[in-house]
Amino acid sequence: MSEKNTNNGTREAHENSMVFSVGKPNDGFAQYFIGQSYLSPLSTEQVGIFNVTFEPKCRNNWHIHKADKGGGQILVCVNGRGYYQEWGKEAQELNPGDVVNIPAGVKHWHGAAPDSWFSHLAVEVPGENTSNEWLEAVDDETYGKLK
Repeated sequence: MSEKNTNNGTREAHENSMVFSVGKPNDGFAQYFIGQSYLSPLSTEQVGIFNVTFEPKCRNNWHIHKADKGGGQILVCVNGRGYYQEWGKEAQELNPGDVVNIPAGVKHWHGAAPDSWFSHLAVEVPGENTSNEWLEAVDDETYGKLK
């Protein structure tokens, strides 16, 4: 695993500054990300909770959490600086301690700021017939407007 130098340090420095492990490269979902992300499962019983870490400039594609009832996702920001954006709205900056509640059916993306590593806990909200629909990548023009 290579560590990249950034304005906000290395992967190792990022991991050492938080309580959760960065985990392993998120290869199973790499096709839905621009840049390298890492995944560390914290809980896979009762409620899925995963620490997701993004290298600087990394973001996931637009996507929708689907469910017939309930479902969605909660993001709990734990380290670094990132962004969350819902379709048709301005992106919002995310910092440690911020929490985002994402209802099922909302098209959105999330990821790191251009100059910072970013980690959040992704909490899977229980529901009936839940699934994810992965959509188009967040284009460079949209992402390039962020600071």
